[in-house]
Amino acid sequence: MTRLVICDRNRILGEALAAALEAHDPEMTAVATSTAEGCTAAVTHHRPDICVLDLQLPEAEDGLRLIREIRDCCPGVAVLVISDVGDPAIWAQARKLGVAGFLSKNRSVSQVADALRMIAAGEPAFDPAPRGAPRPQAPFALTPREEEVLRRIAAGQHTRQMAAEMDIAVSTLRTYVKNVLAKLGVHSRIEAAAIASQADLGGEITVQPPPGQQTVLHSA
Repeated sequence: MTRLVICDRNRILGEALAAALEAHDPEMTAVATSTAEGCTAAVTHHRPDICVLDLQLPEAEDGLRLIREIRDCCPGVAVLVISDVGDPAIWAQARKLGVAGFLSKNRSVSQVADALRMIAAGEPAFDPAPRGAPRPQAPFALTPREEEVLRRIAAGQHTRQMAAEMDIAVSTLRTYVKNVLAKLGVHSRIEAAAIASQADLGGEITVQPPPGQQTVLHSA
């Protein structure tokens, strides 16, 4: 039996995929959720074999950070990303984080089931890397404070952590984030982090992740 946790931002689609996979393969059992918090809780509680993850979730500041959290708390859980994110840098970062597969959302139920069986057997299941338009490179027209926010986004910090370490209000931090996304011409922190990973931001910043772990983000 292959146990699944399916997390899609559209709850109806997530539940439909769970039901379809169970009907397609009696050896699969699935639990569906639609938020980052619900995904982490479901993975921790059910300890599935595979987590099927949409990177663009409500209230998820960084879908890549959610992959890190799953890998940290439940290293035995394989992660299959099924997402319409077409940025090749995000695809590459997901692979570096150790996901077992990355499929586009136009895949059929039978194709998803085939990929899940491959992953359950210890084989990777990746679509070809997307070919996106080149992203603009730094220097961006960012203020020093905005550049620091971008570095912290790339390092996977959440809103309250950034605000606390920068000694500013959460509302002020959210304004900085909004400005950074607007100046980069992107709509999510995932895309901003992908640009930051490719760009020469100059210098480095030491951030404070959860206790017992330290991350230093260097310039490209």
